[in-house]
Amino acid sequence: RPVIGYASGRTAAEAIAAETGGAALALDLTERASIDAAIEGLAGGADDLAGVVLAASPPPAIAPLFRLPDGELDRQWQVNVAGSLGLLDGAVRRLMRPRKTGWVVGILSDAMGCEGTAAKSMGGYIIAKYGLLGLLKALDAEYAWLDVHTVSPGYTETAMLNAFDNRFLDQMRAAAGPFATPDQVAADIMACVEGR
Repeated sequence: RPVIGYASGRTAAEAIAAETGGAALALDLTERASIDAAIEGLAGGADDLAGVVLAASPPPAIAPLFRLPDGELDRQWQVNVAGSLGLLDGAVRRLMRPRKTGWVVGILSDAMGCEGTAAKSMGGYIIAKYGLLGLLKALDAEYAWLDVHTVSPGYTETAMLNAFDNRFLDQMRAAAGPFATPDQVAADIMACVEGR
């Protein structure tokens, strides 16, 4: 039974929960009290927690690295790394460790340039995604029983594209073809979870 965490998109989270037979849960990764309340809510549920998908991220501020807006790196780091660490602290240690079974899928980004050059003008986002990768590597090293996976989609047809100029997006589509869909990314996540 999926639980969809949300910081501000309650209506969308509830719609997805209704469609999937799940539940929506308030979860703001920038607020420790919200993370703790979400863990308490999960701990009080009838079902065991099978796993966590770390998919939250603010849209990137599009600017050269040394011209990032004030607070951009902090904002990205708080959600992608510090907030994810707080969530995993409760989810893994409290809810999964007693059974010694579970999984975590972290959503990274093709923009990181793991297979080549990183994307330009997305420095805060890219740095934070590398921080998330480090968190996942450390988690994998310390919890041998936990299945830790990553998915690194490229441009995906979501509201995050609103951070970009439409002319740039048109150029990217013309050069590389259609962007991924949320369903395609979800299939990649499920392939990790199901061991495919």
